[in-house]
Amino acid sequence: MENSYPRKIFGTDGVRGRANITPMTVETALALGRAAGKALRQHFSRPKVVVGKDTRLSCYMFENALIAGLCSMGVDTLMVGPLPTPGVAFITRAYRAAAGVMISASHNPYYDNGIKFFTSEGYKQPDEWEATIEQWVRVNDYSSALPQDQELGRNSKVVDADGRYIEFVKATFPKNFSLKNVSIALDCANGAGYKVAPLVFQELDATLFVIGNKPDGLNINLGCGSLHTENVQKAVIERHADIGIALDGDADRVIMIDENAQIVDGDAILTICAADMKRRGVLKNNSVVATVMSNIGFVKAIEEMGISVHRAPVGDRYVIQEMLEHDSNLGGEQSGHLIFLDHNTTGDGLVGALQVLRIMKETGSRLSDLCNLYHKYPQVCVNVKISSKPPLDSLKATQIAIQDITNKLGDNGRVLVRYSGTEDICRVMVEGPKQKLVNEYASGIAAVIEQEIASANNPSKK
Repeated sequence: MENSYPRKIFGTDGVRGRANITPMTVETALALGRAAGKALRQHFSRPKVVVGKDTRLSCYMFENALIAGLCSMGVDTLMVGPLPTPGVAFITRAYRAAAGVMISASHNPYYDNGIKFFTSEGYKQPDEWEATIEQWVRVNDYSSALPQDQELGRNSKVVDADGRYIEFVKATFPKNFSLKNVSIALDCANGAGYKVAPLVFQELDATLFVIGNKPDGLNINLGCGSLHTENVQKAVIERHADIGIALDGDADRVIMIDENAQIVDGDAILTICAADMKRRGVLKNNSVVATVMSNIGFVKAIEEMGISVHRAPVGDRYVIQEMLEHDSNLGGEQSGHLIFLDHNTTGDGLVGALQVLRIMKETGSRLSDLCNLYHKYPQVCVNVKISSKPPLDSLKATQIAIQDITNKLGDNGRVLVRYSGTEDICRVMVEGPKQKLVNEYASGIAAVIEQEIASANNPSKK
């Protein structure tokens, strides 16, 4: 009995969209819970699933719908409340749960939301698992898998999840170190890290100035966090802080600010950490995994250190897949997803920030000094709003424009055009030797894409 669920539910990072609009509806969340429960019951006799969320208003309804679906299939659920995505991955492992699920749309505005599933080991569920879940959601028939009345799942709350995660994060920082006399401006993005993030740094004795720690359900990522660093940059200057730390809505990414209020993005942090790990002899296989969005300056800096760079598609799940394939223990994205597989199985903004703070303490360096390893090439990314996503190689005018700019840049730049996996957007990224030039090139390609897709959707306008 086929139903009206969308043909494609999962994107590059779980399910995501505007709350109360397909696919992010209560009905889909309920169905996902039931389908996930069916899948887990095939491998576990009495599975437990950890359920976490960020601070969006819509998390209440999705949390209840997911739990109802899971319990109806004989799965016990463990609620951890608002907790960073990496915290949910950690608690899933700590409680030896069969799976974890995080309700969050990461850096998106409050009106969006998302659902992402973790394996029992704390990794994102693989594409094959998601494909199976999608099929079962579409068929929507669980009659043969329903448990007996006495086998229905129970829901309970994990009261010590915050404390456990805080201790886990602190354990990634040397016990003989403290952050005494280190002043930090911290932006929690009014998101999932609003409680635990300040406590991590306070318990390590840092002098802390906190913003973005008063969520109201509607202000997550609103003018704050890793995509809007203006306030934390201002705080660094006004408070004479040593560094700034900006998390995103689910605290799985971090952007740092040096003492001069300059932005230190994921590429710069990866460069700093790669150099440190190579120096200490702990960089596995002398390699780092980045994405296709990583700056040319990052690649050149890493290769000058004699370290190999492996590129993955955008998305921390793909970075992790590439890390596992090449047996690497360091990877990440320019956006601030940083994966230290020696510590956690997913991007972790707090762990990433503490690694940089450790290096600063060990070397007696300011963050700006550490950033001298990396020279960022001018880069621009233009987001083109689109109504459809035809294959890019089918857009002839677009391909001609891309090739023309690629030829002009030669070895001193590059062009990357891709569709967003979570939004109706085509992203045009151009890197090159001069900012004005890359701005012109990116705008030109964006205009061609906008016109060509509009013409394809409205033949009469050709």
